[in-house]
Amino acid sequence: MPNSFFSDIIRVSPRFNLLAKLDISQGGKTLIISDFHMGAGRRDDLATNGALLTEILEGYYFSGDWNLILNGDIEEFQRYPLRAIQNQWASLYGVFDRFAGENRLYKTIGNHDDALIFEEHYPYPLYNAVRIHTGTIPIYVYHGHQSSRMYTDFNNFIGVSLRYLLKPVGIRNISGARSPHRRFSVEKKAYNFSLKNNCISIIGHTHRALFESLGRYDYIKFEIERLCRDYPASDGQDRERIAAEVHALRRELGKLKRSERRDVLRQSLYGDELPVPCLFNSGSAISKKGINAIELDNDSIALVYWFTEGKGKHFVNRGGYEVEAFRDTAYRRVVLNQDRLDYVTSKIELLGYQ
Repeated sequence: MPNSFFSDIIRVSPRFNLLAKLDISQGGKTLIISDFHMGAGRRDDLATNGALLTEILEGYYFSGDWNLILNGDIEEFQRYPLRAIQNQWASLYGVFDRFAGENRLYKTIGNHDDALIFEEHYPYPLYNAVRIHTGTIPIYVYHGHQSSRMYTDFNNFIGVSLRYLLKPVGIRNISGARSPHRRFSVEKKAYNFSLKNNCISIIGHTHRALFESLGRYDYIKFEIERLCRDYPASDGQDRERIAAEVHALRRELGKLKRSERRDVLRQSLYGDELPVPCLFNSGSAISKKGINAIELDNDSIALVYWFTEGKGKHFVNRGGYEVEAFRDTAYRRVVLNQDRLDYVTSKIELLGYQ
């Protein structure tokens, strides 16, 4: 996705490249995760989940031979200097080094860390996007800010505001793309890019996890419909389970309605048509209740959620999810959604542009 901004940068920064290529068609697992906003000091956005993140990246993903794609906004470079961030998160950078030492690290830039390309001593190559060859369908991983006019027109002003106005008074980082209307605009453009190019996009930026082009609100509606269809043919404990799941999902739907503007909830990435499952979003690592990420291999794609026991989102314990304990720690992993890539590809071919 080159433009004049990136073309100018590439001439002055030998570490920056427009596109990295990763081939997992013959095997291999890849974690896509974004939006750490690593800072320094007591107002650091990653402070809540930093220990959890460091532990799972090293103990679960590095030890499990995963590739790691850090998909933008890893450092909060608009509020803190690089040296202060590196000092604060030395242990996490040590994990990055281990991935990089085995050529398993890919790092794209976001709007909060794009100035890293001018850092003379930054240790990792930086990319605008990563193209993953799965053997089934091409997947492009990019942060998502490239589709935001706010980024291309006003990013320098945003950086000055964050560093000199918001930081001193203790306001946490809330990206412009997290406002409901801007968020939908960014997602819509990424969705249309994927449709036109018959590919899958995996973005971050908006901090809103998406699976197969569905956010949590849309997914719940489809899930309730599916459970209602299964209910008449069920009996016994299975019937009770379905009733309990529908009740729990309705409660969560009510909470989402109260937390979002009603006119935004009526919007859809795909208009009045069936959703084409070509857009995914890994969410962020700075939620108060855990971390979202995308796991990918040459056969399947999954949206996962990591949390600390007793501090996770309530719907995980109510929704019949299988909660996996990580070693002897209080950290837990849950697969929220998972599908086969051949099934996703078939839906894109059947429902997308001809």
